[in-house]
Amino acid sequence: MSEPRLANPTLYLQRLGFDAPPAPTLETLRQLQLRHTGVFPFENLSTITGAPVPIDLASVEQKVLHGGRGGYCYELNNLFLALLQELGFEARGISGRVVLAQPEGTWTARTHRLSLVIIDGERYITDVGFGGMVPTAPLLLDTEAEQPTPHESYRIEKQADGYMLRANVAGEWRAMYLFDLQRQEDIDYTLGNWYVSTHPESPFAKRLMVARTGDGWRRTLNNGSFAIHHMGAGSERREVADVDELIELLEQEFGLRLPDQPHVRQSLARMLVPA
Repeated sequence: MSEPRLANPTLYLQRLGFDAPPAPTLETLRQLQLRHTGVFPFENLSTITGAPVPIDLASVEQKVLHGGRGGYCYELNNLFLALLQELGFEARGISGRVVLAQPEGTWTARTHRLSLVIIDGERYITDVGFGGMVPTAPLLLDTEAEQPTPHESYRIEKQADGYMLRANVAGEWRAMYLFDLQRQEDIDYTLGNWYVSTHPESPFAKRLMVARTGDGWRRTLNNGSFAIHHMGAGSERREVADVDELIELLEQEFGLRLPDQPHVRQSLARMLVPA
């Protein structure tokens, strides 16, 4: 069975600043990943409103390219993988376990989607859907050396059961996620997405999370806590006071087009109420 195809790869590339399909090179992958994390924000508006999150390619393409929205890993990395394959990259989806902010040694559910890309015989991971700590460059898999990106540095540790991605945050190598290269099918992502979007203990159902990158900065939103993190410098932080301010911030700082529906406002307002 053939892979699903993008309906409008030309529009997708134009949104990423390409007038013509680029060659499937490492430099192209670097440019695509960096631009993608700046153009299409990570966000979970659907899960906090209780809306379904279809992750088939056609639905994601409509939402992100035409609906003025972003998404999370099952959406953004699905879309990005389809673009890479359209351009002729040798690439496939893999999955992992998010351990960010967990005690060292923790094993969590397999709820993260990313991609493996092979270029000139070298293996890389690429990820455009990991929230406020998304890598902004592809990472060489078969080395444990520190790897700089336009934002933080990362390194990949080989472990008995796969790999651990770590990021250098304020001088500390913090664990991001565990992953392996096991083949994944659509049903594997469907199960992970069902848990992420519907389980009452999923953080995606309880907390608003939005992130976007830019030249030397990251913007993050966690419920009502907004921050601009400047690489190599400090962070600007502020608390959002009301739902109108929150909506304006989502539109102005993250470029999101919110549906004008009462339940969206109500759901956002709930995110501003202290737990």
